[in-house]
Amino acid sequence: MQKMVRSLRAFRQWHRWVGVSLLVFVLISSLTGLLLAWKKNVDFLQPPTQSAPANDQPWLSITQINQIALDAFEEAYPGQNLQIDRLDVRPQKGVVKVLLDSYWEVQVDGYSGQVLSIARRHSDWIEQVHDGSILSDTFKLWSMNALGAGLLLVSLTGGWMWWGPKQIRKRKRKHKSTV
Repeated sequence: MQKMVRSLRAFRQWHRWVGVSLLVFVLISSLTGLLLAWKKNVDFLQPPTQSAPANDQPWLSITQINQIALDAFEEAYPGQNLQIDRLDVRPQKGVVKVLLDSYWEVQVDGYSGQVLSIARRHSDWIEQVHDGSILSDTFKLWSMNALGAGLLLVSLTGGWMWWGPKQIRKRKRKHKSTV
């Protein structure tokens, strides 16, 4: 029984220090996770996907869509000189989201080339804060591994701190009844 008591004390120390060490990471991850859960429902976080009228025309080429998006952004925000990060093609809506660096997007009608929307994507930088990649990919790897391992350790030590005292009380009752 003394071994269990010592074990509980040691686990309590581990639990406390790991919990305190993870506090900032857990708070940031929780808050940004909540925001990301709402990104499709809050236009400020991520602009809504526009729709193009359906037609039988062939789509414009990716090169044309890219140039239309860059020209439209340059016209709306001169002097920014942003680069294309990636494309999000939505065939069922007839739209291509051209995602630029610095968290901007230009939505282009895939058939006509009409610019449907130019807006900032706050969800992208929030996601980078959430996973740590806003600092670097190395930081993301280390912080997410530390967070995962730490939460596992806190869960295990927390479980032992809940179950251990129950076992000690059970053994004490059993010991008293046999004496």
